[in-house]
Amino acid sequence: MKQREGQQRLFERDENLRERMIAWIRRRMDDHNITLEALAESLEADANAVAAVLYRDAFGNTWDGHGDKPAWLARAIHAGQSIDHFRC
Repeated sequence: MKQREGQQRLFERDENLRERMIAWIRRRMDDHNITLEALAESLEADANAVAAVLYRDAFGNTWDGHGDKPAWLARAIHAGQSIDHFRC
C-alpha cells in the first residue's frame, strides 16, 4: 500500500512539473510570436529532413558523417581503404 502511495505522489509531482513546463513553453512562444501552427510545421520539416549522404559503398550503405562511424566503413578503413574512397 505504501508503494502505491509513493507511486501516486511521484505521478502527481510529475504531472505538476509537466503543467509548469507547458506554461513556460507557452510563455516563451508568446514572447517570440510563435504559433502552434508554425511550431508544428517546423517539427514536421525537421522530421522529414534527410541528412546529406557523405559516404557510400558499392552495396548501397551510406553515412552522413554524424554520429559513430558505421561498421561497414570502420571495417573498410581497418582493412586499409581510405575513407576518401567512399566520399560522395
